[in-house]
Amino acid sequence: MKKINILSIIAVLFFSAWSLHAGNDDRVGQAGASELLINPWARSAGMHGINMASARGIEAMRLNVGGLAFTNKTDIAFSYNDWLRGTDIKINALGFAQKVGEDGTFGVSLVSMNFGDIEVTTTDNPDYGNGATFRPQFLNIGIAYARSFSNSIHGGLLIRIINEGIADVSATGVAFDAGIQYVSGENDQVKFGIALRNVGTPMNFRGDGLSTTSTAPTGAEATFEQRPNAFELPSQLSIGGAYDFYAAEVHRITLAGSFVSNSFRSDFLGLGVEYSYDELFAIRAGYNYENGMFDATDLSESKTALSGFAAGASVNIPIGENTTIKVDYAYRTTLVFDGVHSIGIGISL
Repeated sequence: MKKINILSIIAVLFFSAWSLHAGNDDRVGQAGASELLINPWARSAGMHGINMASARGIEAMRLNVGGLAFTNKTDIAFSYNDWLRGTDIKINALGFAQKVGEDGTFGVSLVSMNFGDIEVTTTDNPDYGNGATFRPQFLNIGIAYARSFSNSIHGGLLIRIINEGIADVSATGVAFDAGIQYVSGENDQVKFGIALRNVGTPMNFRGDGLSTTSTAPTGAEATFEQRPNAFELPSQLSIGGAYDFYAAEVHRITLAGSFVSNSFRSDFLGLGVEYSYDELFAIRAGYNYENGMFDATDLSESKTALSGFAAGASVNIPIGENTTIKVDYAYRTTLVFDGVHSIGIGISL
């Protein structure tokens, strides 16, 4: 009875949020901090994050923080992304998860987006710049706690601090994630997940870079400060499920599906599959469809750079009784540039 009551409360909370959270194509481009929608982790990127109901450990902090509760003891992971290959945009992610007590897990993640050196342009020389460069920096830090409430129900909360800026202008905000995973059946073959992400405070750019010095009507020089509008975070609600098929105890095939409702862009519908041999080697693929992604008559009208398909592979290398090194690779296709390459490495103790 207690389990049923918990599930009922969860369902009411999340589906109430969903009723206020339907995707709206008219609001595309009105939110900021869109880097929060990018999955930097190579293993789950190979399925386009469609495995949100079965994501485990550190990577669950990006998809469904409830999966963090499945951490066995200590996990450390690093991932490198060559984002939209050809643009020189790099994304690095570092994560740490630690079991706390019998049922709880504490996790920390750090994601940094590097755009390289960008030439400074001015109103006097807008085409070629003045020879100087600057480096934008996008950074977010997540702190999470997840807990197993029973053998079937696992939930978690995450708070994320977001910072975007250059030398003289920056914006800082705070976002919250909540997620639940429900598992059932023999060997936990049936999995269901629901997650609410990026719900937080509006952000606003501030700094000396928004000030300009010009001549006032009186003839004296005066400093004028521009007042930029605040922008919302790209909140989203995800619902997904997965089912594991086993053969000869060492072969596993997982079928997964998910639906993502975005508040500031079109909704996603995804299907994915993963094959694993004895949990030592795995290959996976997924396809994420965004409403209207093929309606554009040319690339300038497209609302997304990703074209929907992703694939990847993983190798788990046991090096001791309770220690495993994990190596992951993923590739996501794009409409422009040369796709997204992701490489990850981690260790479980």
